[in-house]
Amino acid sequence: MSTSQHTPLVPLEAGASPDNPPCPACGEPLFGWLGPQAGLAGAVSRCESCGLGVVGGAPDPEEALRELDRRRDGEGLRVANRASFACALGNAGWSGLAPGSRYLFTVESARRLVARRDQVVASCHWVPGASVMATWGTLLNSVTFGHNVALAALGGSAVAAPADKHWKRRIDALASVVLAIPAIVIAVPIELAGGAARRGAVLRVRTQLL
Repeated sequence: MSTSQHTPLVPLEAGASPDNPPCPACGEPLFGWLGPQAGLAGAVSRCESCGLGVVGGAPDPEEALRELDRRRDGEGLRVANRASFACALGNAGWSGLAPGSRYLFTVESARRLVARRDQVVASCHWVPGASVMATWGTLLNSVTFGHNVALAALGGSAVAAPADKHWKRRIDALASVVLAIPAIVIAVPIELAGGAARRGAVLRVRTQLL
């Protein structure tokens, strides 16, 4: 006769330590996600509760709010969604890991942050065109030495981290041209699924006072 074993659930707070500082959005410990990447200020950690990503150490709620405010786009905040299908697919190649990034937002982390100043998330909408391009860039990042080179070449707000060698940059340019159409063919259904599941690559979040 077999006896079933039940492993007790361990709360996230149990992982708190100097190496796992509290998330600036929800207070749960941050855990390691990615090592240092080109163009980023350090290793990347993430919150398993609200999904916020943090580049480098010593996160601060007010700093995170200021960076969120810099995503202002008209009446809303336009954010690259760290909870997106594109991010899960791309991991270190995710186009949202743009050079200079400090905080990587999700809708839940944005909700927690704006609650600090008595605001709520009133609406959240998928941005189809930008999302498809972000996923397209993520797919191309998986085959290039540099990061976001194809997206930056098209202009807009994308910032690239080019490869460190000339020959690598030439290969990146060739790969981006040859694989541009196959990548867009793959990106479209990924984003249609992401949009339907509320896990699109780019979201417009509108907040309002309580």
